[in-house]
Amino acid sequence: MIELRKITFDNFDECIKLEPNENQKSFVASNIRSLAQAYVALTNNDCIPMPYAIYADDIMVGFIMMSYAEEDEDGFETAYWVWRFMIDKNHQEKGYGKEAMTKALDLIRTFPHGKTSSVYLSYELENVVAKALYASFGFVETGRIEDGEMVAKLTL
Repeated sequence: MIELRKITFDNFDECIKLEPNENQKSFVASNIRSLAQAYVALTNNDCIPMPYAIYADDIMVGFIMMSYAEEDEDGFETAYWVWRFMIDKNHQEKGYGKEAMTKALDLIRTFPHGKTSSVYLSYELENVVAKALYASFGFVETGRIEDGEMVAKLTL
């Protein structure tokens, strides 16, 4: 069973050791970089970061970082975002990615930081596996490219 747990001092070191497969490293930032970006975003009031470790039966298998952001100057409405999502190379192809995304969207639907009707994410254009996974949840490409990544939107 998949569970999302907040990043704490107790699981931080384990989280930053997680890695995707070698051929996926260009698709996702390292977890330590993601956590550093969460700190910077939080201290600059850019958004409310929501980093979580992904556990399968008490074993950490991945990392997901979401956020809640108010409408911004780039034209994005108030929304939740999935910033980062990765399953460790030793735990891939077991269905954990789909289960973890289900849990993440369930959490977002509780509106922990505010109500909205949209969830956004972005992915590298070459990452066809991510594109297919996100499309299976109803994410639709917006046609907008941000930092070389396709932005997709899910309407809640």
